[in-house]
Amino acid sequence: MSGSELKGHGQGETPKRPLLETLDLPGDLASLEDEDLRRLAYELRQEIIRTISRTGGHLGPSLGVVELTLALHSELSSPRDRIIWDVGHQCYAHKLLTGRLHHFSGIRTMEGISGFPRRSESPHDIYGTGHSSTSISAGTGIAEALRLLEAQGKGENASVVAVIGDGALTGGMAFEGLNYAGDVKTPLVVVLNDNEMSIKRNVGAMSSYLSRLRTTPTLYRLRRDMERRLQRFPGIGEVVASMGEQLKEGVKAAIVPGMLFEELGFTYIGVTDGHDVAALRRDIRHALALRGPVVVHVKTTKGKGYLPAEEQPARFHGISPFDVSTGRSLGGGAKAVSYTEAFGRALVSLARKDERIVGITAAMGPGTGLDLLEEAFPKRFYDVGIAEAHATVMAAGMAATGLRPVVALYSTFMQRAYDQLIHDVCLQDLPVVFALDRAGLVGDDGPTHHGAFDLSFLRVVPNLTVLVPKDESELQRLLATALTLEGPVALRYPRGRGRGVPLPQEITPLSGPWAEVLAEGTEVLILGTGTGVALAELAAELLSKEGVAATVVNVRKVAPLPVEELRTLLADHPAVVTVEENVLAGGFGSSVLEMVADERLDNVVARVGLPNTFVGHGPTGVLHEQVGFTASAVRDKALRLLRERRRLGGHVRER
Repeated sequence: MSGSELKGHGQGETPKRPLLETLDLPGDLASLEDEDLRRLAYELRQEIIRTISRTGGHLGPSLGVVELTLALHSELSSPRDRIIWDVGHQCYAHKLLTGRLHHFSGIRTMEGISGFPRRSESPHDIYGTGHSSTSISAGTGIAEALRLLEAQGKGENASVVAVIGDGALTGGMAFEGLNYAGDVKTPLVVVLNDNEMSIKRNVGAMSSYLSRLRTTPTLYRLRRDMERRLQRFPGIGEVVASMGEQLKEGVKAAIVPGMLFEELGFTYIGVTDGHDVAALRRDIRHALALRGPVVVHVKTTKGKGYLPAEEQPARFHGISPFDVSTGRSLGGGAKAVSYTEAFGRALVSLARKDERIVGITAAMGPGTGLDLLEEAFPKRFYDVGIAEAHATVMAAGMAATGLRPVVALYSTFMQRAYDQLIHDVCLQDLPVVFALDRAGLVGDDGPTHHGAFDLSFLRVVPNLTVLVPKDESELQRLLATALTLEGPVALRYPRGRGRGVPLPQEITPLSGPWAEVLAEGTEVLILGTGTGVALAELAAELLSKEGVAATVVNVRKVAPLPVEELRTLLADHPAVVTVEENVLAGGFGSSVLEMVADERLDNVVARVGLPNTFVGHGPTGVLHEQVGFTASAVRDKALRLLRERRRLGGHVRER
């Protein structure tokens, strides 16, 4: 990679003996001069760009914090001192500096290191992350535990730093953490990595507030100058103390940038140039010396050092493999439309006909396809920031006022609004549609992002209808269906390309059947839902080669279960296999077992799905093979049921 491919600090030729390979890291960082740290920043960027161009990953976030990472590790002694990375998608430089240089080429690949901090991977990954806004609360817990242990004579004097992006400050938990830590004076340094971005440009009043701080850096210098001047004049402090409370607060507000953080009990330091290693080291050192709650406000550029990522930060937030010289993604030719795009197109089409329809997302506009609605109807599109709970309750309020809100989230992030789903939407039986993208296994992002649990936690909620399409065409029609129902609906579908079926010219609702028979047989019934339907069809083909005729059914509605339709099918098929891309515990297959038990049926049921474990990262197809979510697994379950049923005269346990 040539120097012209990089932009920013550290341009020029790479040293003949790379510092990354010759230093004992991270310990040697403390003794390096700033010039050496800048050279090391260049090497880190080269390694990150080179690797992520092959594996894909979160390029922009990690490039933006290279100097910050170096400054932290040069002023702290990790892992004794704890560094917590909020979300964790900006931790690549941290991984390179903490013993994983020679494993970095396999990041996010099967059996390779994770793209997020993982406690089992390294003692330097002090706290595992993958979801937003957790770092301040976690850091508070760690710092308070260290303080208690030290008081008991069992601990050591260690520092705790939480690195949180400005986008993560839109999450309510971040404010809960700030509120508590400031009140009890927790010795915690919060480094606010301010790049004006989450995935897209940030939204909300906090973003506007930080923007004002960034654009008025003279306020911070004014504060420092005034503090120095006041210190030179004895008695000034007493005069200020004698002022009225309102006047004192007015003076403070005039000279103290970061007033919000100060009022919450934090000392505010900033705004610091996040690409100036010397300035970062100075301010981090100052913050650590205060031994109390401190916010260090750092201004960075997302994608720093790679021009395409700087110019297109949203695209390079998370990127598939790309050509380094051009920044263009590497991929094949024409493919089937993705589920995400099919959803976005359908929502726009339906919104043209119904002015009540609005779309809400939590900083996931492009990822959920809602950017298409934003383009078509900007006044009916709402991005609330990384705040799923707020998005859900806001939708409840809209639905209570006559609108038809569609809340588009990733399945894994629906977990963050479960109480609001139950208390604010379903208890009141409000017509809110939850469009849950990335259901099932999602591949290289791993266990924090797999949508493996939604069928289990959704189907038990009263008043909630759960719809699951077998393909992208059915997704569009089920979305139309959801918007006709007078109650809450969850529509869950996978990440990636669809099955290549034609999309409907006119998107009309489905009224049933909810258990659609796709193939008829006599010996075994295979009930598939979502991506499980394709496996069911393939398994039926495999069974036919074994001389077994299978009935294949697409169960479009998981909750409430279409009992009447299933009762007829179960009556004709004693052996049943269910197939779902969800954990088996409490999922679709469990609901079928419950029905069999409740109705005292004599069917034997085997289930195929995801194991009740946290599945690792890797290509989705490989993960499916690894966990046994395959057509051959469905076939084998069916054959085993049939053999044992014959052997035991019709009596067999669930397997």
